Amino acid sequence: MLVYGSTFGAREHYPHVTLGALDASTPLPKQDVEIHASSSCLQLYSVCLELSNSDSTVTEGSSINAWTLKLQIKFINQFPTTTIIYIGVVLGVMLSKSISVKLSKMAMANWVTVFLLMEVVLSGSRFGGADGLNMNYYLMSCPFVEPVVKNIVNRALQDDPSLAAGLVRMHFHDCFVEGCDGSILIDSTKDNTAEKDSLANLSLRGYEVIDEIKEELETQCPGVVSCADILSMAARDAVFFAGGPVYDIPKGRKDGTRSKIEDTINLPAPFLNATELIKLFGQHGFSAQEMVALSGAHTLGVARCSSFKNRLTQVDPTLDSEFAKTLRKTCSAGDTAAQPFDATSDDFDNDYYNALVRKNGVLTSDQTLYASPRTRNIVNAYALNQAMFFLDFQQAMVKMSLLDVKQGSKGEVRENCHKIN
Repeated sequence: MLVYGSTFGAREHYPHVTLGALDASTPLPKQDVEIHASSSCLQLYSVCLELSNSDSTVTEGSSINAWTLKLQIKFINQFPTTTIIYIGVVLGVMLSKSISVKLSKMAMANWVTVFLLMEVVLSGSRFGGADGLNMNYYLMSCPFVEPVVKNIVNRALQDDPSLAAGLVRMHFHDCFVEGCDGSILIDSTKDNTAEKDSLANLSLRGYEVIDEIKEELETQCPGVVSCADILSMAARDAVFFAGGPVYDIPKGRKDGTRSKIEDTINLPAPFLNATELIKLFGQHGFSAQEMVALSGAHTLGVARCSSFKNRLTQVDPTLDSEFAKTLRKTCSAGDTAAQPFDATSDDFDNDYYNALVRKNGVLTSDQTLYASPRTRNIVNAYALNQAMFFLDFQQAMVKMSLLDVKQGSKGEVRENCHKIN
């Protein structure tokens, strides 16, 4: 049996490959051979090789003209072109090296099959029509967009790990207001107060990372990559480099041409209860479970005292008394004093949910997830099973990245992320 395995571990760039061998004398009935990739034990996709032969046994002298190779890729989550090509290269090497020299002609013929199938996969990984989102949207127009984004985000997080929280939060605040269109990046003018100057957005961080990416991409492929896509990819990579799941998102978003402070009323406030959060997220098409999964982004970062001091004015039965003392001590330094959401605020893990179980949630909107019977079981599940949280989180993030995107003539590609063209 042919076996291929790869693992996408947190903080790793590329899969580690292990290949089995094809014994030319082994009986080979029709069979499926699975190729798995996983992130923290999560199956992202599977590739199945179906080997079939009219004979059940293959020896060195056997005819190989009847052999066929079929490659089927089942998308559980979409993955980038580089991964698909990588699979193709590995399969080709496997075919050419694992089989005896006398089978080399078959191996070379199957190289063609593999890459024809790669082409089918590549052309089929679209979201929408001609102007629709596509995993490989920049494959021809700006082929190095992915490594540019990854390298700059990685470098920024090495210098300041807390920026991971800033980039993820900025992406969320962008998508929940007028869709994922980069409107959060636009500066206010004398005639307009933009989203970023809303009270809810004053603590956002990471603008300089987006600017650095945009500057580099404008040098390589001017006028091609939107600020909305840059922000979405930067948030994705921030999750990964902080130790979270690897996932990919379709590209092709255009930048919006509206950014008004009054639109930020749609952002969830830190004092909302579970019922209100379910309703608000439901308006954007999210289920209660997806809302709880997205709330897990609070495994990164801190909250300002101004957003939770209301819990300290009277006894809060959902707040652990010892943790209340910790919050009071934090707030003694003023409204801008910061309290980490959990004990590992720079690491993407499930410690946030364990904090909720201990009644150590910082915000009302955090602790309510455990206090409410409607969401408590989800919190318990994520607290016990980080792999489940990672899977649900990455799926919810991909879904969020598709909120009300602008495509084609409905948007633009800004030359400068801070102002409309």
